[in-house]
Amino acid sequence: MKRTVFVIALVVVAATAVGFTQTSRPEAGRNWASPLGDPGATKFSTLTQINTTNVKNLKRAWTFHTGSDRFAYPPMIVDSVMYFSAPNGVFALDAVTGKQLWRYPAEAPAPPAPPANPPAGAGAARAGGGGGGRGGRGGGVGTDVRGPIYWGGSKSVGPRIYSQMADGLAAIDAKTGQLVTTFGTAGYIAGARHNSPPVIYKDLIITRGENEGVKGNTVKAYDLVTGATRWTFYLKAQGGDPNAATWMNGSGATLATPGLWGTFSVDEARGLLFVPTDKPEGNGINDYWGGGAHGNNLYANSLLAIEAATGKLKWYQQLVHHDIWDYDLAAAPVLFDVRRNGRVIPAVAQANKMALLFTFNRETGEPIFGMEERPVPQTTIPGEWTSPTQPFPLKPGPLSRNTMTKAELAKVTPEHQKFCEDFWETNKLSDAVPYAAWKLDANVLNFPGAQGGSNWQGLTFNKTLGLLISNAMDAGQWGRMQAGGGRRGAPPPDEGVPAATGAQATPPPPSYSKTPGPTNRFWNNANMWSCSEPPWGQLVAVSANTGEIVWRVPLGEFEELTKKGIPPTGTPMSGGGISTAGNLVFIGATIDGYFRAFDARNGKELWRDKLPAPNQGMPSTYMGRDGKQYVVVGANGGGFFRAPTSDEVIAYVVK
Repeated sequence: MKRTVFVIALVVVAATAVGFTQTSRPEAGRNWASPLGDPGATKFSTLTQINTTNVKNLKRAWTFHTGSDRFAYPPMIVDSVMYFSAPNGVFALDAVTGKQLWRYPAEAPAPPAPPANPPAGAGAARAGGGGGGRGGRGGGVGTDVRGPIYWGGSKSVGPRIYSQMADGLAAIDAKTGQLVTTFGTAGYIAGARHNSPPVIYKDLIITRGENEGVKGNTVKAYDLVTGATRWTFYLKAQGGDPNAATWMNGSGATLATPGLWGTFSVDEARGLLFVPTDKPEGNGINDYWGGGAHGNNLYANSLLAIEAATGKLKWYQQLVHHDIWDYDLAAAPVLFDVRRNGRVIPAVAQANKMALLFTFNRETGEPIFGMEERPVPQTTIPGEWTSPTQPFPLKPGPLSRNTMTKAELAKVTPEHQKFCEDFWETNKLSDAVPYAAWKLDANVLNFPGAQGGSNWQGLTFNKTLGLLISNAMDAGQWGRMQAGGGRRGAPPPDEGVPAATGAQATPPPPSYSKTPGPTNRFWNNANMWSCSEPPWGQLVAVSANTGEIVWRVPLGEFEELTKKGIPPTGTPMSGGGISTAGNLVFIGATIDGYFRAFDARNGKELWRDKLPAPNQGMPSTYMGRDGKQYVVVGANGGGFFRAPTSDEVIAYVVK
């Protein structure tokens, strides 16, 4: 059903006397002016110069070395200037030649990663200035690895780049690379610390704000020119909101709060901001223990539709109740139109780590293809709480495996089959069902694991074909709870320490046990072959108009298995793809290190190139001033799955 809302938002009225003129941010074509292609996060380009016929002739045009590893979001390209952030700074390059135009350095940079050698015959450029560092979900030294964002300016203000930095959200002159010291305090908003790029709506820049103690985490809108706060939205239902009752056992008066790290999207025409929220955190809560805050914990694990001009909540849908699996909503909501029963319905799609894809009317919040609550297993651990049901869409079906039986153990080789059978018996595992709660001193198998399913990379929407396309990982996770410690066995830093605002604390929670393998994944740690039958990673296309799965293919391969004559199995992955009007899907992501192009109509692989490290991010595409369409990708690696690292940004053209 539609969730009706009562919400408190703090609005500060501030006029900006700079002659501001709103400029819409069009879909990607000549430019890729938003981190995810457009404000609706479709990751779709209207370009067709590179297409299914000639993509086989795609070759490297240039390579740039950042001097540091890891950046995750696609570079933005405006008028043949490329902008992106890495742990050692924000960069501007000539998008046709790959030459550096400027770099705004990160604070206190770490030593640079050793750069990989450029391939023979490819042009190469290197970052001016040193620096380095590592980034992941929380970024790292200096710039956040998921950003920045470009603003084209107003009548009296020049174009800017906004990027997360060690000191907060910074405004940088897009032409010179110099800090705009009239923004915020000496160029920064110290409290604005998000793990994803901000978004822009009219004269506002919107991002995660500071944590406000018992009130919890916030989304804040700031004046785009001055940095003054314009409104605040609290992610934890506040007093006076009926949904405050979803914070049971007194947890509303503690430091427990919904988290936030996913990317926002904006419906500029309707003035709506879409925010995917994280699981609860604080008050002793960890990824697999929620005893510090019983109840459904609104507005955690929810898709929020917020009035972008005021910060008032219009509607919400909670997609995981009381999350004790680390199934946060990390992917950007994708905005598109559904053509159904003679109507055009403005829609928003949200993928989650459970490999479920929900589609809602973005004006009303009503499910377009239906949604129901289904009974799920209940906790047996004293002090924990579980919701009796969890939400599931009626269509489409799961994008990847979310159940597992012993009969489905992998049989790709006799040796691996024996390993998995022994693994199952040794750890006393039983069949996996959705949302199985972990037990005290007994192992539980979950599918998918905390990496998904679908993760932060989300979806791409091919507007030409009407297809939502997602990569999804078929990787399980197993573990158990035991008394003592926090997320990784160490006591939480704030455990038992009430805040000055009067927050209360609960007794120390259990934590999950440390067991073999990276975060207890259901595979052979030596080679990362899953113990479930393939596929182990997939690329999946769903009809936006019917909700039905149109095609699915394995994504990635283990070359040692392919050499044995075993069809591609798919691999673990981190990152996502983009789509184009040339009927192509470009994606890296897989641990085999290939950058691939697929036919968006049927999932057939058409082209691949081996990168020096996996693209644990997303590519982008643009038209250069030379009239050529380029595709650019960061060969960064290093974030997940023991991937090698590299500092290369690689651009391709048809030759």
